[in-house]
Amino acid sequence: MGLEFEESARVASRVLILILSLANFVDGGVTSSYVRSTNLSADMPLDSDVFRVPPGYNAPQQVHITQGDYVGKGVIVSWVTPDEPGSNTVVYWAEGSVTKSHAEGIVTTYKYFNYTSGYIHHCTIEDLEYDTKYCYEVGIGNTTRQFWFVTPPGIGPDIPYVFGLIGDLGQTYDSNRTLNHYELNPTKGQTLLYVGDLSYADDYPLHDNTRWDTWGRFIERNAAYQPWIWTAGNHEIDFAPEIGESIPFKPYSHRFHVPYKASDSTSPFWYSIKRASAHIIVMASYSAFGKYTPQYKWLENELARVNRTETPWLIVFMHSPLYNSYVHHYMEGETMRVIYETWFVEYKVDVIFAGHVHAYERSKRISNVAYNIVNGLCTPIRDPSAPVYITIGDGGNLEGLATEMTEPQPHYSAFREASFGHGILDIKNRTHANFGWHRNEDGYAVEADSVWLYNRYWNSFEEPSVATIEGRSCI
Repeated sequence: MGLEFEESARVASRVLILILSLANFVDGGVTSSYVRSTNLSADMPLDSDVFRVPPGYNAPQQVHITQGDYVGKGVIVSWVTPDEPGSNTVVYWAEGSVTKSHAEGIVTTYKYFNYTSGYIHHCTIEDLEYDTKYCYEVGIGNTTRQFWFVTPPGIGPDIPYVFGLIGDLGQTYDSNRTLNHYELNPTKGQTLLYVGDLSYADDYPLHDNTRWDTWGRFIERNAAYQPWIWTAGNHEIDFAPEIGESIPFKPYSHRFHVPYKASDSTSPFWYSIKRASAHIIVMASYSAFGKYTPQYKWLENELARVNRTETPWLIVFMHSPLYNSYVHHYMEGETMRVIYETWFVEYKVDVIFAGHVHAYERSKRISNVAYNIVNGLCTPIRDPSAPVYITIGDGGNLEGLATEMTEPQPHYSAFREASFGHGILDIKNRTHANFGWHRNEDGYAVEADSVWLYNRYWNSFEEPSVATIEGRSCI
C-alpha cells in the first residue's frame, strides 16, 4: 500500500508539473502597451555636425574598426581619403609605450552609376596583446588623425564581456538617438554586433552612394574606438540592373572588410570569431544557404569545432529573423529556419540575434524541428536546448517602425514592442548572461525588457518559468 501510494504521488507530481509547465507556455507573452509616434523618421540634414568632414586636404574620414582575426588579437582598421590615395599605413602603439609599430594596408575604389568612391583603405594589425589599450594614427602630415581601441581579454570560459546590439540604423534623428543612447548606457558595450542594414543608401534616388559616405562619418565617433562586427542585410545588396548595377553588395564589400578567411570561410558574408568567452557566428540571409552550398558546408564544420569549455557562449546572428510575429517580413526567414534550426538545437546555441523587422521582439526557448511532412507536428514547442531569438532591427532608419503585429500574440513570443532602441548582452561568466533592451525614450540605464540567459552547455537542467513580469524573465 505504501509503495503504491508513493508511486501514485510521484505520477501525480509529474502530471502537475507538466500541466503547470504547459499552462505557462501556452499563455501568450507580453505585447508592450507603450505608445510612441508612428511618423516616419526624418533624415538629419546633410550639414549636421554628425556628418562633418574632417578639416584639411585629404584628411582620413569614415574610420572604423572590426576584429581582424579569429581569436581577438587582430584589428582591421578602415578609412577613406577623398582626394587621393595618400598613405596606407597605420601607426600604432600600446598606451604609455614609446615604441611605435607600423602596419601596411591596401586601397580600393569603386564606381556605382554616376558615383565614384574615395580611396578606401583597409589595414590589418596583427599579434596584439590581449586586454591592452592601443592608440593608432591614420593619415599623413597635418591631417593625421589619432584614435584608440582596447583589445579583448584572452579567450576563456569565465571572462566577462559586454556586447552591444544595433540593427537597421540608417541616418535619421532617431538613428542618432539610438547611437547616443548606446554610447551613454552605463553598462558600457565593448564590441558592437551589428545585425545588418547600414546606411539605407539604396532608399535614396539612384542608390545615392554619397549616403554611404555620410553614414561612415556618422558612425565614426563610436566605430573608430570599438569593433563593429558586421553582417549584410537586404539594404546592402544594391542590385539595380535598371541603372546598370548588376553586381550585388558592391558598395558594402568595398567598404567593410571582415576576417572571414581566418575561420576558413570562402566569403565575407559568413564567418565567425572568438572573443573573450563567446564564439560568434555570422550568417548571410541573402547569400545561398541551401544544402551543399558553401555557406551550408562551412557552418556544418564551424559548429562542430566550437569548444564550449573554452568559449561557452555560442551566439549566432543574421539579418532576417527566423521567428517573427510582426506582419512586416512575416516568415521571410522560414527557409533558413527549416534548414538550420535542427543544428541550432543540437549544438545548443544560446541566442540568435536578427534585424530586418523595425521593432523589438524576444522569444521564449522554443523549437519547431519535429515536422516530417506526414506527422503534422508543425507547432513551435518549449525546448530547453533551443536558442532565444531576439529581433533588434529598431535602430531608427527612415522607413520608420513596423507597428502591425500578428494577433493573437504567438505563444512563443515572450515580449514585443514597436519602438527604437538598442540591446546590451552582458556576459558574466560561463553560466549566466543578462540581455537588456533599451528604449530610446527611457533613461540610459533603463531596461524596457530584460532576461537572464542560462548558458545551454553549462546549465543542462530544465529552466525556471518563462513567465514575464514587467518585461523581465529568467530563461
